Amino acid sequence: MDIKRFYNEIVTDHNLHPLHKHPLEDPDIELEGVNPSCGDEITVQLKVKDGVITDGSFIGDGCAVSQASADIMIDMVIGKKVEQARHLADIFIRMIKCEATREEIEELREAGALEDISHNPARVKCAVLGWHTLDEMTKGM
Repeated sequence: MDIKRFYNEIVTDHNLHPLHKHPLEDPDIELEGVNPSCGDEITVQLKVKDGVITDGSFIGDGCAVSQASADIMIDMVIGKKVEQARHLADIFIRMIKCEATREEIEELREAGALEDISHNPARVKCAVLGWHTLDEMTKGM
């Protein structure tokens, strides 16, 4: 399958049918992330128990890329230890900067389909908005 087609299908599906875009009842931590250059804004909400992310969601508005990327991210981190989620965020951000290895990108599974965003500077901040928010909100945990 053509990578651009695969990318388009993933972004479209997660944007139109997000699994994790809803308010989370009684989140343990939440943080708003804003991209002032385009107006995208999301609030990432997580439930964490014994260092494991047991549930997560996001709310907010933005372009298809920011919304799809956040939905994929939440799907990936539920059930993971906070350190593992931070590791995935680090890889994703480095992938977008063209600094991640092929093996690291494979760890990202579906999120790896967003790798080509790195060639579209106008969309880079959209793709990393949720991941930067996750990274910031879990520092020191």
